[in-house]
Amino acid sequence: MGFNTNGGQVGQYTRRQVLGAGMGMGALALNAMLQRDGVAGSDHSLLADVQPKAKNVIWLFMRGGVSHMESFDPKPALTKHAGKSINDSPFKSVQDPEKLKKVRVVVVNDANGQQRNKLYPLQVGFRKYGQSGIEISDWFPHIGSCADDISFIRSMWTTDDNHGAQVQFFSGRHMLDERVPTIGAWVTWGLGTLNQNLPQFISMGPRYFDIRDGHYLGPAYDAIPMKVDPANPLPYARPEVDFSEPEQKLTFDLINRLNRISLDQYPSDEALRARMQSYELAFRMQTSVPDVIRFDGETKETQDLYGFDDPTTKPFGMQLLAARRFAERGVRFIQIMHGAGAAGAWDSHSNLQASHAKLSGQVDRPIAGLLKDLKRRGLLEETIVVFATEFGRTPGSQGANGRDHHPYGFSVWMAGGGLKGGVAHGATDEIGFHAAENPHYVTDIHATVLQQLGLDRKRLELPSHKRLEQDFGHVIQDIIA
Repeated sequence: MGFNTNGGQVGQYTRRQVLGAGMGMGALALNAMLQRDGVAGSDHSLLADVQPKAKNVIWLFMRGGVSHMESFDPKPALTKHAGKSINDSPFKSVQDPEKLKKVRVVVVNDANGQQRNKLYPLQVGFRKYGQSGIEISDWFPHIGSCADDISFIRSMWTTDDNHGAQVQFFSGRHMLDERVPTIGAWVTWGLGTLNQNLPQFISMGPRYFDIRDGHYLGPAYDAIPMKVDPANPLPYARPEVDFSEPEQKLTFDLINRLNRISLDQYPSDEALRARMQSYELAFRMQTSVPDVIRFDGETKETQDLYGFDDPTTKPFGMQLLAARRFAERGVRFIQIMHGAGAAGAWDSHSNLQASHAKLSGQVDRPIAGLLKDLKRRGLLEETIVVFATEFGRTPGSQGANGRDHHPYGFSVWMAGGGLKGGVAHGATDEIGFHAAENPHYVTDIHATVLQQLGLDRKRLELPSHKRLEQDFGHVIQDIIA
């Protein structure tokens, strides 16, 4: 007896039950398969009129808001004028009332009208790195050692002053606006697959805001969540019951035969064809994905480069080594989130010095290891690495020893994929309040990434879902090699 296209029965079992027992990951594989076979993957009308310089992206996102002033944008004036209110400092002009309408806890007056929010001194020292002499904080010395390979953008801005800005950085839209596809979804929709055995868009680490990516592109372009656990890397990837490999193969063969009977009866059923392809991919993924996150074949030197020899750096280092292995196997977009908690661990409203020192200690060495490993393997030339966060921190103190959210000026950096190294582009004012020189809205990062991948950002839209001009962003030409 065959299945009909509505999922008929064989004996007492439905196709759904057979799939659930045999693999438990049909939907997951369908996601990856549709990324492979999506209409955009072979649509040359989406390509830009430039030679692509990159094939894939590793997107590192520090959740909570990294202080730009204690990382990649030193502001010695904060220490020189520490304890003064902004109005009593030489920088009163940064508090233009029109610019402050949406900023929280930047100016707070007590009963006598005096500002409690005083300029807060830098909590860490800085030094110059590389031939470029770019100043980077002492919390990121390993990243500093890679300064000549990095473009630092010190003039980012956004409009959401709360942690929904994480959604905004990925999509370009405020969290209260209509949800739209994220940068990872656009990349996979526009370019298709490089490896038919692996998903093309994966996500690792804590993600609390807007776990969908595809939105109106469809769920096929959502990121597939991944864990660095060879025994169980993918949700729903393990069989619900124990099956040997030969038994699994028999199950797949049976499903394939039954589906082909249905396909003979309904030759125009494209959904059935898609399901058949997804089942085949599912079988391959069960082997290929765990293989990527087994590190036995990596030398101790490589593992130590990522910080495997230190329990502080090993968890993040394992994710980054997995990212390198996924990238070299052709996965298009790998996003890795750091900083647990609803808001994100980098949200340092108090104890900023202790908090940022601890968190940077977890990521600095692994990130530098990733850059160095990609470079020595010749992969940095075709892989864009992005280090981002949703916003910066205020130049004034919050409470005794913290900084609040600050969307009007912050830093991100990018490396590889045809981008310049040893560049510090843009600037905030003397106290890090506003993006003052070459300001860039968050989608300018998207536009730059897309161009380097060879996609025309202006053509990435559907007729039924027109994008806003701001959604497309502008390429940051000054950092293009």
